[in-house]
Amino acid sequence: MYSRVSAKTCLAVVLGSAVQAFGLYNVHSISGVTEGGILGLTLLLQHWFRISPAVSSLVLNAACYILGAIVLGKSFVLLSIVAGGSFSLFYWIFEQFPPVYPQIAGMPLLAAIVGALFIGVGVGISVRAGGAPGGDDALSMSIGKLTGIGIQWVYLISDLIVLGLSISYIPLRRIAYSLLTVILSGQLIGIVAKKKPGAPEPAAEE
Repeated sequence: MYSRVSAKTCLAVVLGSAVQAFGLYNVHSISGVTEGGILGLTLLLQHWFRISPAVSSLVLNAACYILGAIVLGKSFVLLSIVAGGSFSLFYWIFEQFPPVYPQIAGMPLLAAIVGALFIGVGVGISVRAGGAPGGDDALSMSIGKLTGIGIQWVYLISDLIVLGLSISYIPLRRIAYSLLTVILSGQLIGIVAKKKPGAPEPAAEE
Protein backbone atom coordinates (compact mmCIF):
# COMPACT_ATOMS: atom_id res chain seq x y z
CA MET A 1 0.00 0.00 0.00
CA TYR A 2 1.07 3.63 -0.48
CA SER A 3 1.26 4.04 3.30
CA ARG A 4 4.18 1.63 3.33
CA VAL A 5 6.31 4.10 1.38
CA SER A 6 8.20 6.02 4.04
CA ALA A 7 9.80 9.44 3.81
CA LYS A 8 13.20 7.76 4.28
CA THR A 9 12.57 5.55 1.24
CA CYS A 10 11.54 8.54 -0.88
CA LEU A 11 14.66 10.45 0.20
CA ALA A 12 16.82 7.48 -0.81
CA VAL A 13 15.21 7.46 -4.26
CA VAL A 14 15.78 11.22 -4.60
CA LEU A 15 19.43 10.84 -3.60
CA GLY A 16 19.97 8.05 -6.11
CA SER A 17 18.40 10.10 -8.90
CA ALA A 18 20.58 13.09 -8.01
CA VAL A 19 23.77 10.99 -8.21
CA GLN A 20 22.69 9.51 -11.55
CA ALA A 21 21.80 12.92 -13.01
CA PHE A 22 25.15 14.34 -11.91
CA GLY A 23 27.04 11.56 -13.67
CA LEU A 24 25.01 11.71 -16.87
CA TYR A 25 25.40 15.46 -17.18
CA ASN A 26 29.04 15.79 -16.14
CA VAL A 27 30.39 12.64 -17.81
CA HIS A 28 28.19 10.86 -20.36
CA SER A 29 26.68 13.92 -22.03
CA ILE A 30 30.08 15.41 -22.91
CA SER A 31 32.21 12.30 -23.48
CA GLY A 32 30.24 10.38 -26.10
CA VAL A 33 30.45 7.27 -23.92
CA THR A 34 26.91 6.09 -23.35
CA GLU A 35 24.86 3.35 -21.78
CA GLY A 36 23.02 0.63 -23.67
CA GLY A 37 19.42 -0.14 -22.80
CA ILE A 38 16.53 1.97 -24.02
CA LEU A 39 18.69 4.99 -24.85
CA GLY A 40 20.82 2.91 -27.18
CA LEU A 41 17.75 1.21 -28.64
CA THR A 42 16.07 4.53 -29.47
CA LEU A 43 19.20 5.70 -31.29
CA LEU A 44 19.31 2.41 -33.19
CA LEU A 45 15.68 2.77 -34.27
CA GLN A 46 16.31 6.35 -35.32
CA HIS A 47 19.32 5.40 -37.46
CA TRP A 48 17.82 2.42 -39.29
CA PHE A 49 14.09 3.13 -39.32
CA ARG A 50 13.96 6.93 -38.91
CA ILE A 51 11.76 6.60 -35.82
CA SER A 52 12.18 9.65 -33.63
CA PRO A 53 13.50 8.98 -30.10
CA ALA A 54 10.71 11.29 -28.92
CA VAL A 55 8.27 8.58 -30.00
CA SER A 56 10.25 5.40 -29.42
CA SER A 57 11.47 6.40 -25.94
CA LEU A 58 7.93 7.25 -24.87
CA VAL A 59 6.54 3.92 -26.07
CA LEU A 60 9.42 1.79 -24.75
CA ASN A 61 9.60 3.47 -21.36
CA ALA A 62 5.82 3.33 -20.95
CA ALA A 63 5.83 -0.41 -21.73
CA CYS A 64 8.58 -1.03 -19.16
CA TYR A 65 6.79 0.96 -16.45
CA ILE A 66 3.50 -0.82 -17.14
CA LEU A 67 5.27 -4.16 -16.73
CA GLY A 68 6.85 -2.88 -13.52
CA ALA A 69 3.49 -1.78 -12.15
CA ILE A 70 2.03 -5.22 -12.85
CA VAL A 71 4.94 -7.18 -11.39
CA LEU A 72 6.09 -4.91 -8.55
CA GLY A 73 2.91 -3.17 -7.42
CA LYS A 74 1.63 0.29 -6.55
CA SER A 75 4.53 1.30 -4.33
CA PHE A 76 6.85 0.81 -7.29
CA VAL A 77 4.73 3.22 -9.34
CA LEU A 78 4.86 5.94 -6.68
CA LEU A 79 8.60 5.55 -6.07
CA SER A 80 9.31 5.54 -9.80
CA ILE A 81 7.40 8.80 -10.20
CA VAL A 82 9.55 10.27 -7.43
CA ALA A 83 12.71 8.85 -9.05
CA GLY A 84 11.92 10.06 -12.56
CA GLY A 85 10.78 13.48 -11.40
CA SER A 86 13.83 13.91 -9.18
CA PHE A 87 16.15 12.91 -11.99
CA SER A 88 14.65 15.48 -14.37
CA LEU A 89 14.78 18.21 -11.71
CA PHE A 90 18.39 17.56 -10.74
CA TYR A 91 19.51 17.25 -14.36
CA TRP A 92 17.91 20.64 -15.06
CA ILE A 93 19.70 22.13 -12.03
CA PHE A 94 23.07 20.74 -13.15
CA GLU A 95 22.49 22.14 -16.64
CA GLN A 96 22.56 25.64 -15.15
CA PHE A 97 26.27 25.17 -14.47
CA PRO A 98 29.22 24.20 -16.68
CA PRO A 99 30.52 20.60 -16.38
CA VAL A 100 32.72 20.09 -13.34
CA TYR A 101 35.60 18.57 -15.35
CA PRO A 102 35.08 19.25 -19.09
CA GLN A 103 38.49 17.76 -19.94
CA ILE A 104 37.02 14.30 -19.39
CA ALA A 105 35.42 14.66 -22.83
CA GLY A 106 38.82 13.80 -24.34
CA MET A 107 39.45 10.87 -21.99
CA PRO A 108 36.98 8.15 -23.01
CA LEU A 109 38.53 5.44 -20.82
CA LEU A 110 38.35 7.61 -17.71
CA ALA A 111 34.86 8.74 -18.70
CA ALA A 112 33.71 5.12 -19.03
CA ILE A 113 34.96 4.27 -15.53
CA VAL A 114 33.86 7.45 -13.73
CA GLY A 115 30.50 7.48 -15.52
CA ALA A 116 29.89 3.88 -14.51
CA LEU A 117 30.55 4.77 -10.87
CA PHE A 118 27.92 7.51 -10.86
CA ILE A 119 25.34 5.45 -12.76
CA GLY A 120 25.98 2.30 -10.75
CA VAL A 121 25.77 3.97 -7.36
CA GLY A 122 22.92 6.34 -8.27
CA VAL A 123 20.67 3.77 -9.91
CA GLY A 124 21.60 1.18 -7.30
CA ILE A 125 20.39 3.44 -4.47
CA SER A 126 17.07 4.08 -6.23
CA VAL A 127 16.53 0.42 -7.12
CA ARG A 128 17.38 -0.69 -3.58
CA ALA A 129 14.69 1.66 -2.30
CA GLY A 130 12.20 0.28 -4.83
CA GLY A 131 12.05 2.97 -7.51
CA ALA A 132 13.11 3.00 -11.16
CA PRO A 133 14.61 6.25 -12.53
CA GLY A 134 14.23 4.95 -16.11
CA GLY A 135 12.46 2.32 -18.18
CA ASP A 136 15.62 0.19 -18.27
CA ASP A 137 15.53 -0.02 -14.50
CA ALA A 138 11.83 -0.91 -14.42
CA LEU A 139 12.42 -3.67 -16.97
CA SER A 140 15.43 -5.08 -15.13
CA MET A 141 13.64 -5.00 -11.77
CA SER A 142 10.62 -6.78 -13.26
CA ILE A 143 12.64 -9.47 -15.03
CA GLY A 144 14.74 -10.00 -11.92
CA LYS A 145 11.59 -10.42 -9.84
CA LEU A 146 10.00 -12.84 -12.30
CA THR A 147 13.07 -14.98 -12.98
CA GLY A 148 15.13 -14.70 -9.82
CA ILE A 149 18.15 -13.66 -11.92
CA GLY A 150 20.43 -11.09 -10.26
CA ILE A 151 19.55 -7.61 -11.48
CA GLN A 152 23.15 -6.91 -12.53
CA TRP A 153 22.97 -9.79 -15.00
CA VAL A 154 19.66 -8.59 -16.41
CA TYR A 155 21.21 -5.17 -17.02
CA LEU A 156 24.25 -6.75 -18.63
CA ILE A 157 22.28 -9.02 -20.98
CA SER A 158 19.96 -6.25 -22.16
CA ASP A 159 22.83 -3.80 -22.65
CA LEU A 160 24.92 -6.36 -24.54
CA ILE A 161 22.04 -7.03 -26.92
CA VAL A 162 21.58 -3.33 -27.68
CA LEU A 163 25.32 -2.61 -27.98
CA GLY A 164 25.76 -5.66 -30.19
CA LEU A 165 23.09 -4.35 -32.56
CA SER A 166 24.62 -0.88 -32.40
CA ILE A 167 27.85 -2.15 -33.95
CA SER A 168 25.93 -1.92 -37.22
CA TYR A 169 26.34 1.87 -37.19
CA ILE A 170 28.59 2.94 -34.30
CA PRO A 171 32.42 2.69 -34.52
CA LEU A 172 33.75 -0.36 -32.73
CA ARG A 173 36.12 1.69 -30.53
CA ARG A 174 33.24 3.75 -29.17
CA ILE A 175 31.25 0.56 -28.56
CA ALA A 176 34.19 -0.82 -26.58
CA TYR A 177 34.14 2.12 -24.15
CA SER A 178 30.37 1.85 -23.83
CA LEU A 179 30.72 -1.89 -23.17
CA LEU A 180 33.15 -1.16 -20.35
CA THR A 181 30.83 1.34 -18.71
CA VAL A 182 27.74 -0.91 -18.91
CA ILE A 183 29.62 -3.87 -17.43
CA LEU A 184 30.91 -1.76 -14.54
CA SER A 185 27.67 0.12 -13.91
CA GLY A 186 25.56 -3.03 -14.07
CA GLN A 187 27.71 -4.81 -11.51
CA LEU A 188 27.69 -1.76 -9.24
CA ILE A 189 23.90 -1.53 -9.46
CA GLY A 190 23.67 -5.16 -8.38
CA ILE A 191 26.03 -4.62 -5.44
CA VAL A 192 24.39 -1.40 -4.20
CA ALA A 193 20.81 -2.59 -4.79
CA LYS A 194 21.27 -5.94 -3.06
CA LYS A 195 19.32 -6.09 0.19
CA LYS A 196 20.48 -7.87 3.27
CA PRO A 197 18.63 -11.10 4.15
CA GLY A 198 15.35 -10.22 5.86
CA ALA A 199 15.37 -6.59 4.66
CA PRO A 200 11.95 -5.24 3.69
CA GLU A 201 10.94 -4.87 0.05
CA PRO A 202 9.59 -1.28 -0.15
CA ALA A 203 8.08 -1.79 -3.59
CA ALA A 204 6.33 -5.06 -2.73
CA GLU A 205 2.58 -5.22 -2.69
CA GLU A 206 0.33 -7.33 -0.53
